[in-house]
Amino acid sequence: MLTQRIIGAFTFRRGVYAEVEHDTTFTSTAWLIVAVVAFLNQVGTTATSNIPNWVMSAIVGTLFAVAGFAVGTFVIDLVGRTLFNAEVTFDELVRTLGLAYVWNIIGFIGVVTAISETLACLIAPLLIIGVFAMIAAWLIATKEALDLEWLQTFVTVLIGVIAMVIIVAVGGALIGILGFGASAIGGAFG
Repeated sequence: MLTQRIIGAFTFRRGVYAEVEHDTTFTSTAWLIVAVVAFLNQVGTTATSNIPNWVMSAIVGTLFAVAGFAVGTFVIDLVGRTLFNAEVTFDELVRTLGLAYVWNIIGFIGVVTAISETLACLIAPLLIIGVFAMIAAWLIATKEALDLEWLQTFVTVLIGVIAMVIIVAVGGALIGILGFGASAIGGAFG
């Protein structure tokens, strides 16, 4: 059943989102999808030949990605209910958007840059396509959960994604600062 739902998310099948919206048992699975996919995405996007920095960056990045998802979902919930009188709960959005989050798995292919940074130019278009696919999936999932018109759905998702990006950017900056600090400490003792 989970496999069919994930395939449905990858094929932009609207009905799968309506299905998980009403399946209260799917909430913990949605959070698990977000955590696992966020970790795999971070493994790919933080790939480096320095294994300890890579692992630490993936872990910290995952924490911020999950926090970003939670904040983005909260903002979408708030905007949908406040501005557009949508009838939705936070958990319903977690279930639909959590399933749509599977598109972030595309970031895992960044792991090949640990082998050769030259390969980054080859995978960059795939990563960009993955971002647009995830946004499309979030639009479909949000429309199913909030039952809004497309323009209202777009505005709601845009505001939520901006909030999510801010949280993830803060995490990226922190990783950069920690990475720099780790290198400086390592250099002082090396």
